[in-house]
Amino acid sequence: SPGDVLIDGANSYYKDSMRRAQRVEAAGVNYVDAGVSGGIWGLDNGYALMLGGSKQAIGQVEPAIRVLAPGPETGWLHCGPAGSGHFVKMVHDGIGYGMMRAYSEGFALMKAREDFDIDLGAVAEMWRHGSVVRSWLLDLMSDFLDKDQQLEDVLPIVADSGEGRWTALEAIEQGVPAPVMSLALMMRYASQGGDEYGAKLLAKMRQGFGGHALGKEKAP
Repeated sequence: SPGDVLIDGANSYYKDSMRRAQRVEAAGVNYVDAGVSGGIWGLDNGYALMLGGSKQAIGQVEPAIRVLAPGPETGWLHCGPAGSGHFVKMVHDGIGYGMMRAYSEGFALMKAREDFDIDLGAVAEMWRHGSVVRSWLLDLMSDFLDKDQQLEDVLPIVADSGEGRWTALEAIEQGVPAPVMSLALMMRYASQGGDEYGAKLLAKMRQGFGGHALGKEKAP
């Protein structure tokens, strides 16, 4: 009904949110796009909330936002007009792609130096205190590396849920360089098998010009 407020709390594409807001507001209904971060831990620790919409719309939902956020005055932000909340969340997730890729590469480098026999769990735990690379992601790594550093039961496949793609597309559209976030997205595609055919072509070209042997499939 006119005067109501509609909240999109999913990680929608911000351009869709802008379009939907126009349609909803034309019917006299206020619209809020809410980018939500915090994962499964948000229920206990509060959710980081990135909100787009008019001041009137935000005012209508502010009492609930203050309860859902980590604190009444912290962990939430009215980012701007409709679409801006999902836009900020999109960039937030693109940054997360880059951070996770950097952590994974760094720890893989340390694991590869077998002669040092580095305790990766101990490194992650140490970095959590005073280091410039400390983060919640590092907290999570410290926890699971303390239990298992080989990760033999984990398939090396990383899904992508859309926000990384949208961030890379936005960088292209605006002409703003975002190589770290874009490359992190490409590496997720590679983990999903998107690089397999290209790698086979590379192997065959190398065999063609240099006579190099082709690798064999690993035994099951």
